[in-house]
Amino acid sequence: MRLIRAFFAAFAVALLFAFAAPASGQLRVDINEGHLNPMPIAVNDFMGGTPAAQQVGRDVAGVIRANLERSALFRPIPSSAFIERISAMEVPPRFADWRIIDAQALVVGQVTPLPDGRIRIEFRLWDTFGETSLTGFQYATTPDNWRRIAHRISDQIYEQLTGERGYFDTRIVFVSESGPRTRRVKRLMIMDQDGANPFFLTGSDAMVLTPRFSPSTQMITYMSFETGAPRVFLYNLETNRREVLGDFPGMTFSPRFAPDGSRIVFTLDMNGNSEIFSMDMRSRARTRLTNHAAIDTSPSYSPDGSQIVFNSDRGGSPQLYVMNADGSGQRRISFGEGRYSTPVWSPRGDLIAFTRQGGGRFAIGVMRPDGSGERILTESYLDEAPTWSPNGRVIMFFREGRGTGPRLWSVDLTGRNLREIPTQTDASDPAWSPLLP
Repeated sequence: MRLIRAFFAAFAVALLFAFAAPASGQLRVDINEGHLNPMPIAVNDFMGGTPAAQQVGRDVAGVIRANLERSALFRPIPSSAFIERISAMEVPPRFADWRIIDAQALVVGQVTPLPDGRIRIEFRLWDTFGETSLTGFQYATTPDNWRRIAHRISDQIYEQLTGERGYFDTRIVFVSESGPRTRRVKRLMIMDQDGANPFFLTGSDAMVLTPRFSPSTQMITYMSFETGAPRVFLYNLETNRREVLGDFPGMTFSPRFAPDGSRIVFTLDMNGNSEIFSMDMRSRARTRLTNHAAIDTSPSYSPDGSQIVFNSDRGGSPQLYVMNADGSGQRRISFGEGRYSTPVWSPRGDLIAFTRQGGGRFAIGVMRPDGSGERILTESYLDEAPTWSPNGRVIMFFREGRGTGPRLWSVDLTGRNLREIPTQTDASDPAWSPLLP
């Protein structure tokens, strides 16, 4: 648990000052079809006055390039094509040299050791055709926190050039799976969104399932069998404290937080009948939201907390339904062919992601909250359990093949930017954190 405390201690990052206010924004990436014509961008290795600072500078620039390239909205230009060699942050670049290699944007940076043992990492983003500085910041942090700063700089660049908030300074919690299929070990693991810095949150003595992040705090809820019976636990990443959500007479599963973190919605199996309940996090008072002989499960709040999407087989097969947060107004929204499950509302409120099963295959898709505009983004032998990036642009899920274990994948809303996320073990049930504080 010391790792978690150290992780949060490293987040004591000081934002010192901004170089320039954002420009009017003539330079913009097409965020809807940008992967077809990604913006060429040059990211220089950050300069440094010492060998250690130079290494950090190379590492920071490498993470920035990888983040931007993985979004499919940007095309980092190889450094071998650079004409000008940046040698000073204070001197404007020779813009003509960058236009020759078609770099529409240019990132320069510097790493400076500080007397107290910390380092200062600064960067500036240039519009090479407009010959203007778009934005720039500098951060003071501990030397081992350079990767976190690289993610924050990536978010600054992404937001400036797309007009949307980034999603790089985030983490993923998921179920790490290992061992033979007859004795599968399932533990909670957490990592950066790019697969770096993984570490376990739980031991191997109890199986865990369905981890979910709070949208407003560094809190995780998940189901565990460590007490013998399945129970929903709360895990506070800042304090390392865990607690049982409540002592219920039946099996509890599929927990999710309300957008403000004040409530949790979950499924309670009572005498073989699964119903959806909500619970106030302070009083621990619970409210029954569904009352039907069919299975009602997998609830997920809308970003304003006013509605809940859930899965039910009350119509004869698993389909998606929406209801008001108090349980009223229950109505079906999925009418396509196949069986629908694992719905989750986009942070932007405009779409609901889901799993659809049919024809011996599983697909990840999206639809509007009224059920219109259904689109399948990806499908395979088994794609399941979507989770949204905090800006609602990317979906992560797990994919399992015939004879292979589950692995994490991501796909953007166009359905064309499909990528595997590196993990040390087999991985399932991912949950994407909000942007880190």
